[in-house]
Amino acid sequence: MRLRGLLLALAVLLPLAGCGELPEPFLGNPGTAALALRQPPEPRLAVPPPATALLSDGAARRFATVLAHSLRAHEVPAYALRPAPTDWRLAVAAADEGAEIVPRYTVLNPQGLPQGKVVGTPVSAAAWSAADPATLAAAADQAAPRLAKLLTGVEVALMRADPNSLYNRAARVVVTGVTGAPGNGDTLLDGSMQLALKAVGEVVQPIRKGADFVVRGRVRMVPVAGDQQRVEVQWIVDTAAGAEGGRVVQLHLVPAGSLDHDWGTVAGPIAEQAAGGVREVILRQSRRK
Repeated sequence: MRLRGLLLALAVLLPLAGCGELPEPFLGNPGTAALALRQPPEPRLAVPPPATALLSDGAARRFATVLAHSLRAHEVPAYALRPAPTDWRLAVAAADEGAEIVPRYTVLNPQGLPQGKVVGTPVSAAAWSAADPATLAAAADQAAPRLAKLLTGVEVALMRADPNSLYNRAARVVVTGVTGAPGNGDTLLDGSMQLALKAVGEVVQPIRKGADFVVRGRVRMVPVAGDQQRVEVQWIVDTAAGAEGGRVVQLHLVPAGSLDHDWGTVAGPIAEQAAGGVREVILRQSRRK
């Protein structure tokens, strides 16, 4: 089971840009560019309005909202709502220490078992009681990075304890095809990506059954000024459950019509350049990086 991998909404976009004669636009160090990682979560972290945080009902709802917002800013898919049976949950309480209030946060798994705790920075009792937006936002912003770090540690511990998790074995990958390229582009890009993934160390299999990740390609040829075309190549990495785990995006300019028929000189370089980014997605999803 992946926790912060599952409780992670990561969005990083480093698109490639290239121009020139074929095949130079597609040459480069594999994986150092054209990387776009996005890890949509399967479970989520529910942040219900806290009943034991020494706040009024309205203030408790506002605090749950700003806390969830701060957590999302730290790549945790947290939402201010009542937890569903499959949700992880953040329980918030507060301790009255006289002149100060100390927020306390506990992460609970879907079974309701505590997985870790964070003690927040003390807040003056008067400010906490007033529950003005600035006070609640400051408390949330202080706690969010520490909670995100806690979730990462919990996730890694769970994966290390599971001998069948992707943390402890190589992922199995299948490339299911490329669509949208003219000429022989779909076929050559598909085969080239399989070879490129093997070259960077991935276990590539010919069938979807038993695969941990599914890689598929999409190509768009867009006319641009100067008698050129912009080649947009996206390599989408899906999990076995069908959720998108990430993608690699490549953008290049080529002479118009130069790829209408034959991709033989460029399919290999395109795949080689993208394979490192695909591997990065797989490693991050597997929590091995």
